[in-house]
Amino acid sequence: MTEASKDTVDGRAVPADAVDAIIDQWHAVRPDLDVAPMAVFGRIYRIARAMGDAVERAYAPYGISRGEFDVVATLRRSGAPYTLSPRQLSATLMLTTGGMTGRLDKLEKAGLLGRRPDPHDRRGLQVTITDRGLALIDEAVAAGLEVQRAALKGLGEEEAALLTDLLRKLMAEV
Repeated sequence: MTEASKDTVDGRAVPADAVDAIIDQWHAVRPDLDVAPMAVFGRIYRIARAMGDAVERAYAPYGISRGEFDVVATLRRSGAPYTLSPRQLSATLMLTTGGMTGRLDKLEKAGLLGRRPDPHDRRGLQVTITDRGLALIDEAVAAGLEVQRAALKGLGEEEAALLTDLLRKLMAEV
């Protein structure tokens, strides 16, 4: 193999990447270390960061950030009547209540969701997606999926399914 290709998959050369360079550097200065985990997690981290940036750009034309997308998408996928409490949203999105309040304020001001008193709890609120929010999130989710689909174009269906299964298995361990 040349430096340009570190490995082959299905007979195709896979080019070396920045993670290979980091691993090679560690091998040179610390040959006693098993740096194999870096090959996995270094790539997961870099892929997550690059894809996060890419979907952020896909959501920008809709006037929402990734974090704001997550709030409206959570309401959308909760099903009709697309209503959750701020506490439910916070738990699903792993946000503090303060962080959630800021997002809800911005999204309500943009007309994408509304807040009203919870009829079952005098101290509680319900957050509901608006018709405008529903239309926007349906378009934005499609735009984000297109970016993700394009990123997977180098994998066949079986490879993508295998990667999904392996990542699920890995996630169960962390």
